[in-house]
Amino acid sequence: MSRKRKKEAAGERQRHLAAGAAVAAGGPDPLLLFCVIALSACGLVMVYSASAVYAQAKTGDSMYFFKHQLVNLALGITAMIAAYRVGYQRLVHYAYPLLLFTMVLLVVVLVPGIGSRAGGSSRWIKLGGFGFQPGELAKVAFVIYLACSLTRKRARIKAFGKGFLPHLLVSGVLIVLLLGQPDFGTAAVLTLLLFFMLFVAGTRISYIVTAALLAIPMAYGLIAGSAYRMRRLLAFLDPWAHRQDIGYQISESLMSFGSGGLFGMGLGEGKHKLFFLPAAHTDFIYSIVGEELGIAGALALMIVFGIVIYRGMRIALRAPDLFGSYVAFGLTMLLGLQTLINMGVVTGMLPTKGLTLPFFSYGGSSLICTFLAIGILLNISAAGGDNTSDAKLTWP
Repeated sequence: MSRKRKKEAAGERQRHLAAGAAVAAGGPDPLLLFCVIALSACGLVMVYSASAVYAQAKTGDSMYFFKHQLVNLALGITAMIAAYRVGYQRLVHYAYPLLLFTMVLLVVVLVPGIGSRAGGSSRWIKLGGFGFQPGELAKVAFVIYLACSLTRKRARIKAFGKGFLPHLLVSGVLIVLLLGQPDFGTAAVLTLLLFFMLFVAGTRISYIVTAALLAIPMAYGLIAGSAYRMRRLLAFLDPWAHRQDIGYQISESLMSFGSGGLFGMGLGEGKHKLFFLPAAHTDFIYSIVGEELGIAGALALMIVFGIVIYRGMRIALRAPDLFGSYVAFGLTMLLGLQTLINMGVVTGMLPTKGLTLPFFSYGGSSLICTFLAIGILLNISAAGGDNTSDAKLTWP
């Protein structure tokens, strides 16, 4: 390493230390933290409302899923606090090992006897009574990797061989592993994340457009080559024509969401969760929100999620360095995309993807990894304070 390079690296370390000191002085974004707590509390209530009857019939304990989600919430908050205390600056050193570790887990989950199958997919690794879904960690790891790599290569980001192709290849490996489960929803989210982050990093738009155009026939081939995905597409195009078979879930979701009217039937009074709507407490919990809290409750929830996205983007703009800015942008886009896709599926605007609604849907891996992302965002917000100077967005 040259003397100039060493000097720049030392200067960057000093900036990281200064940013770490700012965390203690500035504190996390209070509005973001409040919205996350509010969403989590409401989500816990809705999980109980959506699952109580089903849990009673399946386990004999109406609070079974509620109690498990409470444990998941405690683990998620612990992960958020840990991420906040560790500091986003240290993620520079963990970006590549974390990505490699995630890839190993995605391979392991495909091994017969290790990966746990449910609903025709092998997405979970069972450890005792706890199941972990590596695909959820892959989303966070992918954002951190992209942020680190794009920052290091910022001077060569417009070059195809060094600024675009390596990121495309890495994402391709992850997507292939996810499709092997299969997990088409997470694969689609990672693809969108890649294009958005490359765009904000300054990659040539022609590269992104060309890759997107090439991805369209590939996506069509994946859908057309799978009877299961073709059935989902047909259900999306005309759910009522397939009301009694492949369109049953989305039809019930639309009926559940629409039956709430303006102010809903009342908390706990929904009918479609009574063995009519499959996955009522997981992927389709937003339908129960619409039924029990009405359009007013559904819109209020959208507004709170909108505030979370707004604060995340604000944190990205005010981050003390380029790496922090990319991490905040990527994690915020991750939350935003997953929220929009889930709500789009529930309301019939998108084909079924199997993605959870952040903070609301039942599930440990999703909730823990979402809180992990929030902890990183809060750390960046504390380090950034009210700084809006682009001069500090630097990297060695």
